[in-house]
Amino acid sequence: MTSPFSFRVHATDGAARTGEVFTPHGVVRTPAFMPVGTQATVKAVPVEAVRASGADILLGNTYHLMLRPGAERIAKLGGLHEFMRWPHPILTDSGGFQVMSLSGLRKVEDKGVTFRSHLDGSTFELSPERAIEIQALLGTDITMQLDECTRLPATPAEIERAMQLSLRWAERSKRAFETYETRVREGYGLFGIVQGGDLPELRVASARALVDIGFNGYAIGGLAVGEPQAVMLAMIEAVMPALPQDRPRYLMGVGTPDDLLEAASRGVDMFDCVMPTRNGRHGVAFTRFGTVNLKNARHVEDPRPLDPESRCLAASDYSRAYLHHLIKSGEMLGSMLLSQVNLYYYQDLMQGIRTAIAAGTLAEFRAATKAGWEQGDMPART
Repeated sequence: MTSPFSFRVHATDGAARTGEVFTPHGVVRTPAFMPVGTQATVKAVPVEAVRASGADILLGNTYHLMLRPGAERIAKLGGLHEFMRWPHPILTDSGGFQVMSLSGLRKVEDKGVTFRSHLDGSTFELSPERAIEIQALLGTDITMQLDECTRLPATPAEIERAMQLSLRWAERSKRAFETYETRVREGYGLFGIVQGGDLPELRVASARALVDIGFNGYAIGGLAVGEPQAVMLAMIEAVMPALPQDRPRYLMGVGTPDDLLEAASRGVDMFDCVMPTRNGRHGVAFTRFGTVNLKNARHVEDPRPLDPESRCLAASDYSRAYLHHLIKSGEMLGSMLLSQVNLYYYQDLMQGIRTAIAAGTLAEFRAATKAGWEQGDMPART
């Protein structure tokens, strides 16, 4: 039997902190970036390469997995860890965001959400209890409560309605989670989700109510949905004082390298985003000197690698000319290589943040990192 779910802070630097989350399938170093494995796969990247990039934990998606291949089927095949051959920690989101964003027809009620699948139009119901049940069947280390995510901009009345509904669902999610007594004892965790849109008073009220309910960790949801970065950071700053110091804090669906650096500086411990792999599939690489678009014709005869200092062979060994050729030719290998380049870059950025916090030099690291981005990619010599 493993130890109960726990979080330990090892060092702080201002509001930022570095530590470890202890789960049944291993330890997660924080601040942590979780590659997104929506449908039991990080798109175009084998799990061995994901692990080699430095990832401690992946994110899976309840909505997609409940539709295909089905939670009960995955459970029958040994659970999500066994199914996708990833024996390390997994967090699953509750599916609420996808229900709101992908389902053409949906009805939100206090009991839950009734929606039509984006795959074939069939009708499903997702309640807080069913969301918890699905995640238990998947066997994931960190379960998320069901919530309603409101797209911004929205009226204050609509934001408050969704926030209050999410709080009622949070209480039901916790009660449902606690029925799985073995999972609780063995250290599986449940996170509550702070909502409140771009209204700081509602964000604080949501956070305080969730703390009263009591969760193993706390997520900040409903951001990175089109609002300016300054608004997102202001909401983080408003919420942080209301959240306990001894629980991990997870900013959902974020984001760019700059978002990660700024949010970690404000005390966020966990992140996820599809950006590294999505951008890689579209020919864009993240590097120490900002983004590089391999579709651009200037790379057609460039023999240089993307970054000779990168740990990723795709960035340090392959020529830009070759990567440009793969992307322009529509070859799958181009998407695979650039996705790996980006995953390595994101994990190296997180390791740099962790090291800087431990050394008390985060301000210097932040300035140097931003200076590299501002310098930009160096053109080839002619």
